[in-house]
Amino acid sequence: MADLLAPGARLTERLGPLRIRLAADRLDALLITQPANIFYLSNFKGSAGMLLVTPDDACLVTDSRYATVAQALVAASAAEAPLTVVQVEWSYEETVCAVLTDVGVSRVGFETAHMTVARHDWLERGLAGSGVTLRGTTGLVESFRQVKDADELATMREAGGRISLVMEQVLQRLRVGRTEREVAADIDWAIRGAGFDGPAFETIVAGGPNTALPHARPGDRRLAPGDLVLLDFGGIYHGYCVDLTRMASLGTPDPAALAWHAAVREAHAAALAAVGPGVRASAVDTAARMVLERRGLGAAFAHGTGHGLGVEVHEAPRVGKHRPAAAFPGSGDEVADVRLEPGMVFTVEPGVYLPGHGGVRLEDDLVVTADGYELLTHVSLDLLVIDDAPV
Repeated sequence: MADLLAPGARLTERLGPLRIRLAADRLDALLITQPANIFYLSNFKGSAGMLLVTPDDACLVTDSRYATVAQALVAASAAEAPLTVVQVEWSYEETVCAVLTDVGVSRVGFETAHMTVARHDWLERGLAGSGVTLRGTTGLVESFRQVKDADELATMREAGGRISLVMEQVLQRLRVGRTEREVAADIDWAIRGAGFDGPAFETIVAGGPNTALPHARPGDRRLAPGDLVLLDFGGIYHGYCVDLTRMASLGTPDPAALAWHAAVREAHAAALAAVGPGVRASAVDTAARMVLERRGLGAAFAHGTGHGLGVEVHEAPRVGKHRPAAAFPGSGDEVADVRLEPGMVFTVEPGVYLPGHGGVRLEDDLVVTADGYELLTHVSLDLLVIDDAPV
């Protein structure tokens, strides 16, 4: 497996608080179907599998494709974090029903955001008369994943350094005449060459007016003299994601582009200055948004200031406008506007987008510390002007 496996003691530290939470919620077990949550708690990362966490065990249900991998995880888990494996014979649903019946639990939580209605209905029918009842849960494992442990932070620091080097190299190689798609292909190759498992998401390369599209997809447009160029990409390193955005100009930028860049850079600095333990995540967004509003660009900032990073490229905490939890009961937004804690990792990425003209976004990754924050990415925020950009 390419992923860096958490040691058994670390898995015990992750499972312990979850079991305490299950007991507080009057649940005998939790059936986990979200792949990122399964990896976080068991080190298993495959395209199919379920994890049943009980007070005394963690049972991985998977199929024959992952038999060797699963048994290696069992051997590595030892007594610190016992893991058992049940191999699917006919279907995942039938196997899970048999396991739930055998372990003697009655109230079993399941992840409402990660189970289809069809699978839920099948399990309900399969468990009828067994004494096992299913209860929906929202964001239980995700709430613990928000605060990274020492192993995760070490991995993400290394990943941040590696993706920063890729960005510095790519910026220097930008040339007039190349298509967005060609530049994106080179970036993806460089990401793997830097030791990443692969890109964390589809690489964004946007030139000229396409920079006004927040999630532009690389196309056949050729980079032209005078273009602003937006590069937004990330990598997966040992199972953990990083994400970075920078800007360049192929030739002297026009005054409007310089003004947009200066505004976004000021908003970026304001957001960073707002970060600290105990601060509401929405306060970081407000700090960036107020700068852009003062500069007359508030309406051009259409997304949140940041998002959590970890096993997924978009996870908690959400760094956006405050949304009262009471307005969205049961939606998961009860934890949307969290208070920041040391160990939380997220992006800061203010941007402005003016359709038909262009846009600017600057993005870094950081971890909250006891006295503020630590940047995980380290690339100059200056607008790189490439004057001699030959075809």
